[in-house]
Amino acid sequence: MKPTTLLFLLALAPAVAGAAQPFSAERSWQIQRISNPELSPDGRQIVAPVARAAMDEDKLLTDLWLWSADGRVQRALTGDPAAESSPRFSPDGQTLAFIAQRDDDKAPQLYLLPLAGGEARRLTTLATGVSSPRWFADGRRLLFASRVWADLPIDQQEKRLKERTDSKMKAQVWDGGPVTVWENFVDDRQGHVFSVDVATGAVAPLSLGRGLELPRFSQTFDGAFDISPDGRELAMTADSNPAINVADVDVFTLALAGGTPRNLSAGNAGSDGAPLYSPDGKHLAFLQQRVPGFYDAKARLMLHARGATTRELHADWDRSASGLLWSRDSRTLYAAIDDAGTVRAYELPLSGQPRAITGAGSFNALQAGAEGLVGLRQTFIEPPTLVAIDPLSGKARKLSTLNDALLADTDFGTYESVTYKGANGADIQMWVNYPPGFDKSKRYPLFMLIHGGPHNATTDGMSFRWNAQVFGSWGYVTAWPNFHGSSGFGEAFSDSINPEWAEKPYQDVIKAAEWFADQRWIDPERMVAGGGSYGGYLTSVILGREHPFKALVAHAKVYNLYTQYAADFAATVPRFGGFWEEGNREVLERNSPQLLAGNFNTPTLVIHGQRDLRVPVNHGLEFYQTLLVRGVPTRFVYFPDENHWVLKPQNSLFWYAQVQRWFQEHGSADKP
Repeated sequence: MKPTTLLFLLALAPAVAGAAQPFSAERSWQIQRISNPELSPDGRQIVAPVARAAMDEDKLLTDLWLWSADGRVQRALTGDPAAESSPRFSPDGQTLAFIAQRDDDKAPQLYLLPLAGGEARRLTTLATGVSSPRWFADGRRLLFASRVWADLPIDQQEKRLKERTDSKMKAQVWDGGPVTVWENFVDDRQGHVFSVDVATGAVAPLSLGRGLELPRFSQTFDGAFDISPDGRELAMTADSNPAINVADVDVFTLALAGGTPRNLSAGNAGSDGAPLYSPDGKHLAFLQQRVPGFYDAKARLMLHARGATTRELHADWDRSASGLLWSRDSRTLYAAIDDAGTVRAYELPLSGQPRAITGAGSFNALQAGAEGLVGLRQTFIEPPTLVAIDPLSGKARKLSTLNDALLADTDFGTYESVTYKGANGADIQMWVNYPPGFDKSKRYPLFMLIHGGPHNATTDGMSFRWNAQVFGSWGYVTAWPNFHGSSGFGEAFSDSINPEWAEKPYQDVIKAAEWFADQRWIDPERMVAGGGSYGGYLTSVILGREHPFKALVAHAKVYNLYTQYAADFAATVPRFGGFWEEGNREVLERNSPQLLAGNFNTPTLVIHGQRDLRVPVNHGLEFYQTLLVRGVPTRFVYFPDENHWVLKPQNSLFWYAQVQRWFQEHGSADKP
């Protein structure tokens, strides 16, 4: 079986004299991480948060950096020990708003920094904190979100917080869901939108008392609301279904002068979100999914003419819209689209067809200026890099050079995209990363990486967890198959594994392994595999079935589908019903890994975090202890201070070391 080669990219780092350093886990933590940029109104300046690891303090330190659009300026804008985030230019470009928790702040607050010079001043002092700031067009106010007790005025929130903190009784009570969202317990506060006066600091509620609240399932409220350019109307997302076990998130508009909120997506039982007003105020764009309970249902681009009708744009397009932003002239929308293993910048005109702007490399966090786009570019061998993008040619001009010296002295491997035949003969896209100095006349071990989700995809970008180039520095060829269920290949492909989670992805992974076994440069006796979240689940499925792998690693895996119903996985009525309903028990028995425990015989490393409430730690313990009872070589790596992911620098280094050690012990990684 021969692959169809789609793309082959060499390392971007230029060759230098002397021996380059391997891209080890330690080296990956030396990269400075740029996140979502903000473009000034005149298009001449960009500000973005930049995080760097402080290994001694075991944390990331985040400051704001400033770039000029011509690439001549690159400098730190802040240097406070507290992390800064969410930079927002005022409409006149003279002031930068951002969020930080400095000095004696008990929660994140809004700060204002004059760009002409001077120190930042704190604007808010809310006990419940602020998030997701946006400016009003007049520049005199900002709006933001905060989780508050709806029965208390904003100035009395601190008293209740203190009472609960000081109380010896710590019990909490729920009458409905969700109880948890990822690593957090959800208390009885509601998410609401507020405004704050720049001159006085006075805070006013905008959504409180209007019969709506921001969705409780949200980890963040970014993209959950917007303000019209005339400052008279708020658009926000809210659950319109009063049932405690069913969610129906719709887009509402609220006149700030009062009146009944208007539901723009009434009648759609799927999720609606990401409202965004056009700069001229004539339209409100938002996203609509029409399959209830399916988080990767196609996100359709809806366009509401204010006060009039709503229509769908690009209905026949088989990709999900995401990362929306308007052009300055309100004639088109831009978006960052998950597109067949790559995140591409797209133009989505109000009339005409969608057009991919970029090709190779992944682009996201887009901002639109009068002369083009700004965003972040990344690949498997390039960390997020600030670039200016010509929307006509798709050419990107690099602006940030923070990591250039490190990358130039790093020995990266190469990578390519191939296509092979998976379940039912379907074409499956797969990324293959080769170790530095790859030589096809030699034979290499293989690490089959299984992505999470399942309705995500591995795209051409640098992950700081499960980094293929780090595994390449150990000598492995690594593979990321985008198996059935992966996003970015159309809704039908993504939905093809529901509710049978296991079968097609299992076949796709096994057929990928068979493809590698046919390559003369792979040693079929040195294949290992693993993944996290759904990837850990599928690893557990593979463990109970026929497979070619010598060792496995399963992180934050769903092991028992019955007990997963007690997690936030099923805080609302599941799409296909509960396991207690007729026919569903058989579905679970075909797909729940623990029911195949009698077949377990491959050495398996089990990893889990105590603070993981998405897939609670009992899954890791059940899995590990079953392997012990079975007499299968196993080890349990437990992180008491991590959630669904391993995020702390020192824990991350330990994680990589444990995975490498496991494969050395059981995968014959260093066999000559």
